[in-house]
Amino acid sequence: MLTHFNEDGRAKMVDISDKEQSSRVAIAHASIQMSSEVYNAIQDQTIKKGDVLSVAQVAGIMAAKQTSSLIPMCHPIPISGVNITFSWEEIQQNCYELSIQTEVKTIGSTGVEMEALTAASITALTIYDMCKAVDKNMIIGSTYLLEKSGGKSGDYKRIENSE
Repeated sequence: MLTHFNEDGRAKMVDISDKEQSSRVAIAHASIQMSSEVYNAIQDQTIKKGDVLSVAQVAGIMAAKQTSSLIPMCHPIPISGVNITFSWEEIQQNCYELSIQTEVKTIGSTGVEMEALTAASITALTIYDMCKAVDKNMIIGSTYLLEKSGGKSGDYKRIENSE
């Protein structure tokens, strides 16, 4: 059943006023591939716009808090916490991939999957923006939900290799 349409078939925001509040967590992933030149500039902190990973973390946190302003049917929710972590992998000679993991928490009547996904996406976009002067060939990769807990639909954990 599609819950975001009214009896006239037009968009509506789902009424969550009768849903129980519970602790909810969502973890999302995004990635960005880059040349060794960009990787080294990030590591050496020689990007002219500043500390790339610190700025990207702040952008991701801000994005999680603004998700309802960006995604029309998302409810504004009180976010209890946002954490963004990074891990590097050399995927081939002179090519690196930065994995971005975002974790968003709330106690509320609706989940935080969209907030975690938005945070991951904006973090990757911020890295691209800050590094594009060095190399515009960066590739923002798959963005997906890794897991979520809480709420009526229960827990979800992504099965690896199902991209």
